[in-house]
Amino acid sequence: MNILKSEQVNRRLIGIAAISVAVLTAVAIWLTFSLLRPTPPRSVAMAINPEGSFNAELGNRYRELLARDGIELRLVPSAGAVDSMAQLRNPKSGISIAIIPGGISNHQESPGLVSLGTLFYEPLWLFSRGQHLESLEQLRNLRISIGPEGSASHMLGLELLARVGVNDQKSANLLPLTPQESAAKLLNGDIDASFLMGAWETPAVQQLLLAKGIDLASIRRADAWAALYPFLNKLVVPAGVASMAENRPPTDVLLIAPKASLIVRDDLHPAIQYLLLEAASKIHSGPGVFHKAGQFPAPESMDLPLSTHARQFYKTGPPFLQRNLPFWLAVLVQQVLVLLLPIVGVLYPLLRVSPKVFMSIQTRRVYRLYYELRLLERELTSAGSTKDDKDFIGRFDQLEDRASRLWVPPSLRPQLYELRSHIRLVGEKAKTPH
Repeated sequence: MNILKSEQVNRRLIGIAAISVAVLTAVAIWLTFSLLRPTPPRSVAMAINPEGSFNAELGNRYRELLARDGIELRLVPSAGAVDSMAQLRNPKSGISIAIIPGGISNHQESPGLVSLGTLFYEPLWLFSRGQHLESLEQLRNLRISIGPEGSASHMLGLELLARVGVNDQKSANLLPLTPQESAAKLLNGDIDASFLMGAWETPAVQQLLLAKGIDLASIRRADAWAALYPFLNKLVVPAGVASMAENRPPTDVLLIAPKASLIVRDDLHPAIQYLLLEAASKIHSGPGVFHKAGQFPAPESMDLPLSTHARQFYKTGPPFLQRNLPFWLAVLVQQVLVLLLPIVGVLYPLLRVSPKVFMSIQTRRVYRLYYELRLLERELTSAGSTKDDKDFIGRFDQLEDRASRLWVPPSLRPQLYELRSHIRLVGEKAKTPH
């Protein structure tokens, strides 16, 4: 009876072991998928400047390129770069992507954000009407648009004006106008000057560069500004670059400009980061007024660290699967490979150990029968045992029957054969009269 109970216990242990292996494999698969995130989201959100801006136009181009691979890029308008950065920092906002000029934030303020590289120069333009500005100090007592609150032009414009002592409404009438409003009011004579921050292609910039009666001011001491604010660069707008026929601008103009970077949350899926980098290469790699072909996108970390995926992209390009397969097929193959990791990680060591465990279990089954035979043999030789006891003889027969029906692997069959021989030998001794 004890042997039967033991065999039941073994079966239960094998069942428990099988369930444990299944649970362990399932947990390993779940952890692997949670940590490696093989499935990218179908939709991501990008913060853009208000409609009509060059930033918004870029958002539309990124959306078109990502749509080719089945990714929906939702464009969410913001007040400007400062507002976009605040939304990026907030994990509850749902915003994962934005184009941000340098000087808006840093790694200490935004630890959850990374850069995918710089994209283009975004100069700070100073246009005026009826004023020939040779220095920022001349802006005192004028009506000046510095951009809406939350915009990069508002932030940088206030910083520069404060440096020259024009830092409050008593010194000048500072107005938070959008680029479109600012251009319209400047053309109508409702304001005297306007700070605009945007790329060369910004519609309001192009409008004012060609407008009669509007002057583009040169930023004096541009080298000093770049030294005081390392995220700034000195640029030159060549005379006549806006219009050769009308010689606009009439002379070379010095500007200061940060570089705009493609900023993402560090938890944005790697596959989406690679798609964004591929899109950036298509959109920004051409030549421009302030840069040569191939200069952008560039693996530069202005204020925030470069994403590890971006570093890899700039060294070797997209991952092998995304480079050689359609996007979602590459994702599917990656999912299969990721699924195999925990399965192989769990099953491989089990496959190596299980034969030894199996042999150990089978050997113990033979040894149990040997142990029972030894007990019967002790009873036989003890003074209190009788060979004519039918129950005693029956136990020998039962043991021999179990041994004859016991299945063991071929390597243990010699031991089983030897066991059965011993059982018959002791059994004959028990049945032989004195």
